[in-house]
Amino acid sequence: MDLPDRPLLDALAAYAHAAAHRPGTPCRCAGGLVGVLADRDDGTVVRHGRLVAKAHAPGIEPEAHRARIALAAHPDVREVFLPPLTVSPPGELDGRPVSLWPYGSPVDPADPDAAPWEEAARLLARLHRTPPPDGEAIRLPGMRAPAKAALAVDRMRRTAPDHPAAATVLAAWRSVPDGAATDGPRLLCHGDFHLGQLVRDEESAESAESAKSEGGSTPPSAPWRLIDPDDAGLGDPAWDLARPAAWFAAGILPPEIWSRFLGAYQEAGGPAVGADPWAQLDVPARALTVQTAALAVAKSTAEGRPLDEVEDVMIDTCARIAGHRTDSAPTAST
Repeated sequence: MDLPDRPLLDALAAYAHAAAHRPGTPCRCAGGLVGVLADRDDGTVVRHGRLVAKAHAPGIEPEAHRARIALAAHPDVREVFLPPLTVSPPGELDGRPVSLWPYGSPVDPADPDAAPWEEAARLLARLHRTPPPDGEAIRLPGMRAPAKAALAVDRMRRTAPDHPAAATVLAAWRSVPDGAATDGPRLLCHGDFHLGQLVRDEESAESAESAKSEGGSTPPSAPWRLIDPDDAGLGDPAWDLARPAAWFAAGILPPEIWSRFLGAYQEAGGPAVGADPWAQLDVPARALTVQTAALAVAKSTAEGRPLDEVEDVMIDTCARIAGHRTDSAPTAST
């Protein structure tokens, strides 16, 4: 297991502290408002009061990164993405770009029944329907969802080639046709959608409450916004629906939740799917199944542990994909 990068964490914490307080101003933030929110290969995030600082993954292509941050800041997607606090000049720590964001409350993992599936679907539909904005963000690269699936398979090949499940995952990967990364429309996409990419826009809600305080009306609750544009770009929007589609096909996401999510997306005019959603979702869902399974094999091998129950389900789903044991693609009513 990789050990935490303490010098980076310490430097990022100092960066966040400096951004949160004027020079010479003492910090009076409560202990629960300061700390590490994430420390992964693809990004390290620390919170300090009302803001968070993120050190993005090493090796990011600078121009593509700047375009993605500019996209999140663009007014055309203000009701989709949580905007960064600064766009340029970008910060840097240990060769990794650093960005600042307002803190937003995440989805509560302890309350799955309250997960905002419909709100997420509507955000994705709005994003997919938004024309690529002018300015720096017009130079957006392709969204990275297809590339991440391939990278996950390569990681498994390098780190766990002898794992008992590796052959099954590779067999399922061979069912994903070449060109899946370039086929389809070129619309604005998030590139890595899951419920962990949603937070409440608390600042927006506070502004609305302040504006309505004199009228005495009830202010709206903080709206949900997408975060983490590191994989955003132009591409086939079906890939943004691929993870929940894969979970549904694997039996992890209940049919009623999948129906709510897909129905809300279609009602909001989302362009990713047509009358038969699986005509567009089949290949991306297969690729996301393989990606999840490949990462499970690689991570469990690195950690010296067996696959857990959910990871086993994804391996079994890969076996079904590889063996063509399903008569047809699942539907929202299955």
